[in-house]
Amino acid sequence: MKRVDDFRLRLGKQEVVPIMIGGMGVDISTAELALEAARLGGIGHISDAMLPTVSDRRYKTKFVSEKQKQYKLNIEITDKSIVQFDLAQVAESTRLHVSRTMEAKRGEGMIFVNCMEKLTMNSPRETLRVRLNGALDAGIDGITLSAGLHLGSFELMKDNARFRDAKLGIIVSSLRALQLFLRKTAKLNRLPDFIVVEGPLAGGHLGFGMDWAEYDLLTITKEVLAYLQAEHLSIPVIAAGGIFTGTDATNFLEAGCGGVQVATRFTVAKECGIPEKVQQEYYKATEDQMEVNNTSPTGYPMRMISTSPSIGAGIRPNCEAYGYLLDANGRCAYIDAYNAEVALHPDAKKISVKEKTCLCTHMRNYDCWTCGHYTYRLKDTTHRHADGTYQILSAEHIFRDYQFSTDNQIALPAKI
Repeated sequence: MKRVDDFRLRLGKQEVVPIMIGGMGVDISTAELALEAARLGGIGHISDAMLPTVSDRRYKTKFVSEKQKQYKLNIEITDKSIVQFDLAQVAESTRLHVSRTMEAKRGEGMIFVNCMEKLTMNSPRETLRVRLNGALDAGIDGITLSAGLHLGSFELMKDNARFRDAKLGIIVSSLRALQLFLRKTAKLNRLPDFIVVEGPLAGGHLGFGMDWAEYDLLTITKEVLAYLQAEHLSIPVIAAGGIFTGTDATNFLEAGCGGVQVATRFTVAKECGIPEKVQQEYYKATEDQMEVNNTSPTGYPMRMISTSPSIGAGIRPNCEAYGYLLDANGRCAYIDAYNAEVALHPDAKKISVKEKTCLCTHMRNYDCWTCGHYTYRLKDTTHRHADGTYQILSAEHIFRDYQFSTDNQIALPAKI
């Protein structure tokens, strides 16, 4: 019986264990988690979501307070078009996080950065340019383009000295999305080094509508593999979304995938950025609490635990400090939803905004509990203590279980 360790993912001249840990933001896929994946011979991601905020926490910079101070007179004003990021600070936060992570890297694996196109930051094209090139300049092994079609992202990197050396990949949820990306980037004579096919059971933002349950990862993956074969394109395909056991992973590898991307099980690793108190909520979650809703201001459906404190919260927009989802015109769907609710209840001291959520603030505070569909199965991967809490796992234990397990088994950790 085959196991994941019987396969290898080849990216250029390098071979790695075909396990990629997904890039969960904001600093949920921490440097520590990515470093463990690389040490163990796989691929780890750090996320570039809200890096100025992450930099303040990790490296004691003052980017958030400086931005808030600059725009403090605008806090009560609905129009956020003047609220801009200092691109030099965006570049510096990217350089800090990527370079510090890469300096600490050990082992034969690789570290990528997950870059969300939907992180528009009131200047979508220029902020994306700075983030992408900043990561390349700081020495990242590769970049995974996520949360968007990224039709112009290769163009933004084409003049970078590492454009053809770093591993560049795209996340798609349909063959059509992949075809659009390949058609748009063809003129640069630069194919992606890998393709992540993310199915409807993934965590966080989904590349599907509210009809997500009608789709199937294996079917989409086979469509992509068949297309690449017909076009004589040798690009590794990495399956993602709902791969909960080593056997699940092996099935996709035997079907022709080069690797798998996994994340849900690593949300309860000690190296993960989710606070342990919140990790216990992930363990306790039940199947009926796995909710896909439209509360994200990005316009994408998002899967989260239904008890997430962000759902229905009515906090005031804090774009002067954050503002990562402001579009090119300084608009955010949460601002509109918040103002509509205030207009309906002008005298209320506290309001509830159910239509949208202030994603920047809630993700920063770990109050938006995004999750993969199989989060409710996490309780079966560890031991429960006498006080009702669950034992937190190490990233190495989870990684090795994926790598070596067979027959749909999940190895429990040594009991503490």
